[in-house]
Amino acid sequence: MITIREEFFHDTQAREALLDTCFGPTRFQKTCERLREGRKPADGLALVIEHDGAIVGTVRLWHVSAGPNRPALMLGPIAIDPALQSLGLGGKLMREALSRAAALGHKAVLLVGDAPYYERFGFSAEKTQSLWLPGPYERSRFLALEFEAGSLDGARGLVSATGAVEEKPDLGALVAAAAQGRLPGLRPAA
Repeated sequence: MITIREEFFHDTQAREALLDTCFGPTRFQKTCERLREGRKPADGLALVIEHDGAIVGTVRLWHVSAGPNRPALMLGPIAIDPALQSLGLGGKLMREALSRAAALGHKAVLLVGDAPYYERFGFSAEKTQSLWLPGPYERSRFLALEFEAGSLDGARGLVSATGAVEEKPDLGALVAAAAQGRLPGLRPAA
């Protein structure tokens, strides 16, 4: 059985393994990764496809500003297990993510991807002509979709991250807890 659901914390390892399989280590060099670094995905918009208990698909959307004071979302990465590609799962996951984003009141989504693939979901390069990203990208692959007509009219400038910052563990507290044997699976140093 295939289920699209929100991602849980315990899905992290499986999601990262899937992204490694689909994109390899160069995924961390992509320009859009700069917008995701150290940020949390938008609430309710980190989704996975689960098939017989395994994570076989993932997509996340992130808060960005499409130029000054112009809220939008950045979609990506989206990935489907290579063994299950060409079954329409990517399209299902994409439609679900966009439907949820619209239902949550978001007005526009940006992404960098294959224009012929994403055109079927309503994306085009028309609304990104006066926007730029913080690093290298192919202009023809920088696409946008408006849920609300005109929401990106006049958008110009640098796309920047605006989402909530990911909380990092306090390293000093972790070291102290480990030294005192208070972390499961770790024993104090002898």
